[in-house]
Amino acid sequence: MTETSARDRIVRAAAALLAEGGREAVSTRAVSRAAGVQAPTIYRQFGDMRGLLDAAASYGFAAYLHAQAAREPADDPVDDLRRGWDMHVGFGVANPAFHTLMYGDPRPGVRPTAARVAADIFRQLVVRVAEAGRLRVDVERAAEMAHAASCGVTLTLIQGGDPALSDVTREAVVAAVCADSPAARALRPPDRPVRHAVALRAALPRLTGDLTDAERALLAEWLDRIAGAHRRPTST
Repeated sequence: MTETSARDRIVRAAAALLAEGGREAVSTRAVSRAAGVQAPTIYRQFGDMRGLLDAAASYGFAAYLHAQAAREPADDPVDDLRRGWDMHVGFGVANPAFHTLMYGDPRPGVRPTAARVAADIFRQLVVRVAEAGRLRVDVERAAEMAHAASCGVTLTLIQGGDPALSDVTREAVVAAVCADSPAARALRPPDRPVRHAVALRAALPRLTGDLTDAERALLAEWLDRIAGAHRRPTST
């Protein structure tokens, strides 16, 4: 058995045990028996049980994403952001052991691999909204808000919260970060200069032209300042 095949078998075994019995079911003995390996092989591959659990959670999340990969992006990028939220919450509610491993045991400065992947998915969805000129805050802030809020909602639903909470919170976040919706217009007046600055900032890494590195960095700084201006109190 090669090291690669042993690692794959261990991860699959741990993910199956996690799905069936939760975190407590993923013991060294149970994984060794299910994967057909000796305990030292597990520690050689993953360092410790936390490393194995991180890999198992990542495997489960990746399998879910693969099953969702065939779906076409929505024509409206804001609707695609909504679908991304629903996908994230749906995975967590259906797979509470995986979700709580990703988010329920935080350590300062450490984010599990699967949680980083989820955060990157939200960022990609938010970039689409920004490129359409419909984001009223900067990309990083909007992505962090969507990711953090969806995580909190999911943990609440796992504990037995009202299922309607997800839709209500999702729309509150959409109204806070996106423009051109009735909820957003009710929240605050449209701010077109900020939206255009956010859109250009999102597209800046892919722009071609005669800008030097220094000019590109300066433009990025200006756009970031414009995009963040709405968060600074105005002087009276």
